[in-house]
Amino acid sequence: MKKRIVLLVDRHPALLEGIRGLLGTVFDSVIMVSDEASLVGALQRLEPDLVVVDQSFRVAQASDVVTLVKEYSSELKIIALSSYEEPEFMRHCMSSGASGYVLKRSAAKDLIKAVDEVLRGGLFVASEIGPSV
Repeated sequence: MKKRIVLLVDRHPALLEGIRGLLGTVFDSVIMVSDEASLVGALQRLEPDLVVVDQSFRVAQASDVVTLVKEYSSELKIIALSSYEEPEFMRHCMSSGASGYVLKRSAAKDLIKAVDEVLRGGLFVASEIGPSV
């Protein structure tokens, strides 16, 4: 049986640990990366079931982190974590290929719901932003 793997991408160690704890309840392995080189290496070596990214994670190889991840695998499911509640940030992430958009301040209550929905093939948008994608 294949182990379920999630790749967690963020530059903030405190947030990484908190989110790792949540994701560890759903996945066999939670792989954390905090820089672009590690992200690219993990995308090349691993076959994650899901990637959870900090929406503001800056990359040099693409216009944004969601686009970079999609360049490695167009089928890979992505959930963006964000501090931004403005709908334009959510729309940008979703149009770049994310299947979910979770606010960092609501991650404790929304992230597992988002994971379940996205892995079933659906879309998840933080309720504070609204249902329109």
